[in-house]
Amino acid sequence: MPSLTTEVPARASQFEAAWKPWLAAGLWIGLIAFESTNWLSSEHTGSFLYFWVVRLFGPVNPITFEIYHHLLRKTGHVFGYAMLGFLLFRAWRATLLRLDLRRWSFQSAALAWVMTALVASLDEWHQSYLPSRTGTIWDVCLDSTAAVGMLALLWVVLRRRSLSTEERPGN
Repeated sequence: MPSLTTEVPARASQFEAAWKPWLAAGLWIGLIAFESTNWLSSEHTGSFLYFWVVRLFGPVNPITFEIYHHLLRKTGHVFGYAMLGFLLFRAWRATLLRLDLRRWSFQSAALAWVMTALVASLDEWHQSYLPSRTGTIWDVCLDSTAAVGMLALLWVVLRRRSLSTEERPGN
């Protein structure tokens, strides 16, 4: 039976391994919350970006600009929530202490997806109370799908990595 002295360093190293990924995920959630404010609503980012696009490239058809502005904002959703899914996967994997961090963890992926969907839902719920924003279920679906896409990509990368490690001589 291990002594108390050997268990304490193991728990301390577990905490050391887990706090940095959680800090990164927490900061990313904070960034998402900031982006959900009135300051970064479509009307504010649109007028700011339109001003600079016209200054840099000359006259731009406002209707064409609105289409690109909408696509740019949705691309931001995809990138932001795919990154959140990645960061939460890392945090859960460090917290649940898998023996080999190069391997896939379904439990970490499931928890990361649920938390990402929860953050997306809370984000859209918050936006529904702001006059300059609209909260939609479609954005929650887009955000959750982006997280699933990132987790699927991680599955492929980590599976390849673990297979190539197993094939090396001496393993």
